[in-house]
Amino acid sequence: MKTIDAENRILGRVASEAANILLGKGSVSFAKNAVKGEEVKIVNASKIRVSGTKNRNKAYRHYTGHPGGLREESYKDLVTRRGHAEVIRLAVQGMIPRNRLLNARMKLLTIEE
Repeated sequence: MKTIDAENRILGRVASEAANILLGKGSVSFAKNAVKGEEVKIVNASKIRVSGTKNRNKAYRHYTGHPGGLREESYKDLVTRRGHAEVIRLAVQGMIPRNRLLNARMKLLTIEE
């Protein structure tokens, strides 16, 4: 299990480091078609930073599948409603390929506020 300390680090840097470990890119036995990554634990998620004006301008979108069902939420609203762990989880999930192995890889991720 690898531990990443997110205190005073940029969100994208932490997420890309976690995604590389989950994919198993640093492993000798790397294979695209298998889950070979290690477990990743991210600590101090509540002390993470975002660069620029992402506090105000970053938007998270979700489409429900129904007409007029595009839901949009700002970074600030998402953090207050679901916490910093959800923001990190979404960032890491966006950096992993969307295939059958996505859920298995995301189960290896643990985030602590």
